[in-house]
Amino acid sequence: MKYKITLNQKVYEVEVEQGEAILVSVADAPVAAAPVAAPVPAAPVAAPVAAAPAAPAAAAPAAGEEVIASPLPGNILAVKVAAGDTVTKGQVLLIIEAMKMENEVLAPRDGVVAQVVTSKGSVVETGAPLLTLK
Repeated sequence: MKYKITLNQKVYEVEVEQGEAILVSVADAPVAAAPVAAPVPAAPVAAPVAAAPAAPAAAAPAAGEEVIASPLPGNILAVKVAAGDTVTKGQVLLIIEAMKMENEVLAPRDGVVAQVVTSKGSVVETGAPLLTLK
């Protein structure tokens, strides 16, 4: 069977025969692959899934405020502070579950919580704003 494969906007023709090696020419240098038992039919393409609604954007931090961002993707298990709370360096601000592990996000310095952007049960990505400190 012959297939056309597009890689980096370049089309390659690949021929696959049952029980034989595959020979692909990439950048004018042939590359041999392992023997193939049988061609695998292409999987049906599913209809696109609608994207989840985006979380509301946090207001831009005011002068002197520091945004505390998520160090990893995960689920917010607990928010331990609220806007207006005074925190000390090393205090637990919130807990993120990632890969079945609870990870504490600690205050990087003494300060006052200006705004809490996330809430318990939220899903966050790496770098997502969690809260701001004054």
